[in-house]
Amino acid sequence: MLTKPSVRTKVKPHRPAAPVHPLRPKTWSYHLMLFPGLLFLIAFNYLPMAGISIAFKEYIPALGFAKSPWVGFENFRMMAVLPGIAQIFINTITISSGEIVLLIVLPVILALLLNEVRQMWFKRSAQTIIYMPHFISWVILAGMVLELFSLHGLVNQMLSLFGLHPISFMSSNVWFRPIIVGSFVWTQMGFDTIVYLAALTALNPNLYEASALDGATRWKQMMHITIPGIRPTIVLLSALSLGNLLNANFEQVFLMYNPLVYPTGDIIQTWVYRTGLVNADFSLATAVGLLQSLVGFILILISYRLANRFANYRIF
Repeated sequence: MLTKPSVRTKVKPHRPAAPVHPLRPKTWSYHLMLFPGLLFLIAFNYLPMAGISIAFKEYIPALGFAKSPWVGFENFRMMAVLPGIAQIFINTITISSGEIVLLIVLPVILALLLNEVRQMWFKRSAQTIIYMPHFISWVILAGMVLELFSLHGLVNQMLSLFGLHPISFMSSNVWFRPIIVGSFVWTQMGFDTIVYLAALTALNPNLYEASALDGATRWKQMMHITIPGIRPTIVLLSALSLGNLLNANFEQVFLMYNPLVYPTGDIIQTWVYRTGLVNADFSLATAVGLLQSLVGFILILISYRLANRFANYRIF
């Protein structure tokens, strides 16, 4: 019996797709969307870096950057012997570290509590209420805090119900730091909570079902499944927050502080503002700001190394 000879089909060799040029018509719209942000970044972050030279000069506005006399590191030596400069760094580190620690602990606890809620309407309402302060301007929030803690504010009215005398919270060096830290954590806690809730959605529900069959309680599920599951996110946010150790919230402190709380509430940014713009000592203020930026840059590098090592997070 004769059989038909098999016909071989020609297989075309696979050709890799041509790389898309970044400025072809398919991508030009994305670059156009990116342009305003780049323009803002260049105008307000890169061009002002030319003023760094003021830190090494005796800057005279009438002479400009180029003609002002060069003094080298004299401004830095003057900064080292200034009375109270160490206290300003201590205030900044104390306020920033308190905010960092609380923004690591409280959002995790809040996310774990919301994760256990089974009534979706209550869970969504709580998320909205907690997240809402993140979108309010500090001008409004500062006015709210000042009104709450004033001598005739709601807090002192509640204290009077218990027979206690009113306290001048906003002029007290004992209470000013806790109010600054607490109000900042209140505004940012909702954002971090949403991040942890998003991490919780990535956990495998089969782990909870298997543990329930083995008799694990909700507490044991939380301790042995939930917390280990979001541990990389906790480590990542903790490591990245290290870069803000010398970066307390200038707008918040500036709107709330007063000369009575300078010993505990004056931070680097507010001191630089008063020294440079109010007292017109531009060179010294720039030297302190440059030192803060250099230390902050080193801390950011360390934080990214820690994030890469413990959470496998890299951006470059």
